[in-house]
Amino acid sequence: MSRRVSFTVVAILIALSTAAFIPAQNSANLNENLPSGAMQQKATTACLECHEARILLQQRLSKAAWAKEVDKMVKWGAVVDPNDRDALIDYLSMNFSPDQPAYTPARTAREKTQGKNTGGKSAR
Repeated sequence: MSRRVSFTVVAILIALSTAAFIPAQNSANLNENLPSGAMQQKATTACLECHEARILLQQRLSKAAWAKEVDKMVKWGAVVDPNDRDALIDYLSMNFSPDQPAYTPARTAREKTQGKNTGGKSAR
């Protein structure tokens, strides 16, 4: 085997073995369920194809802003049946409007343990 091929194989093996030791993010936190409602499944299909749920969960937009956002995403390739557009906007504006409480993401195990002994600061 040539040196270049050997180096490439070793680099790939190191990369693969290193990935096994990196703590995986909890996929449940990244893809939390959207609020229940008639359009939950349509929103999940249309929005979570490209975005993590928390992108939607943290939004607080007016109905007009949601309409602009949905139209923009459709132009960028989101699949929303024209017959479902208004109902989807209603669902999003009802669940993620400015008068809803702010989204508070779940803390990860790493965040919880970092704050214990270091006063919330990294010990690096």
